[in-house]
Amino acid sequence: MTDLQRPLQQGCETLGIDLTTVQIEQLVAYVQLLVKWNKTYNLTSVRDPAEMISRHILDSLAILPYLTGKTLLDVGTGAGLPGIPVAIARPDITVTLLDSNAKKTRFLQQAKAELSLTNVTVVNARIEQANLPKFAMVTARAFATIKDIIDLAGGHCDDAGCLLLMKGTHPQGELDVIGEQFEVKEIVPLAIPGSSAERHLVHLIKT
Repeated sequence: MTDLQRPLQQGCETLGIDLTTVQIEQLVAYVQLLVKWNKTYNLTSVRDPAEMISRHILDSLAILPYLTGKTLLDVGTGAGLPGIPVAIARPDITVTLLDSNAKKTRFLQQAKAELSLTNVTVVNARIEQANLPKFAMVTARAFATIKDIIDLAGGHCDDAGCLLLMKGTHPQGELDVIGEQFEVKEIVPLAIPGSSAERHLVHLIKT
């Protein structure tokens, strides 16, 4: 087991997530790709691979227990977070990665190819201009305010769908102005192994 596989495996066990050896290897390969491309493309401010395991991979995997559908749109995915870790951990879910930055989507296409992610589609477009189908789940991580995400991406959520939004501190102020299109199902504090940062998952249901 490599220096990156060990903390990843331990973190998954802490989160109650059971992954195969192949999935663990895929996630590590993804981190190694991030490190390689980050030197040129500035995909993430996190430079240390071990820190990427906790702050990016385990942080993304923490939403797995809350996934309820079979199609997921990751808005403003950037380097593919949380979409790529979710796609690796849940090959039964079809994941669409959307970002307006061409350099980032170039990386995502390369990651899709090198990691053999047949359940991933990469779209280079702004969310308000993207021609997309409806999705069972829409997620975003450090993308915009909750109201802005609803305004921009809520229409891509199907009638029985949900928004799974990853936030830092409890976003009560943002929730006070979300309107009537979505209602709060739950706000879950997330304890990410290896990270002391405050994290919350905001789970909204389309009304």
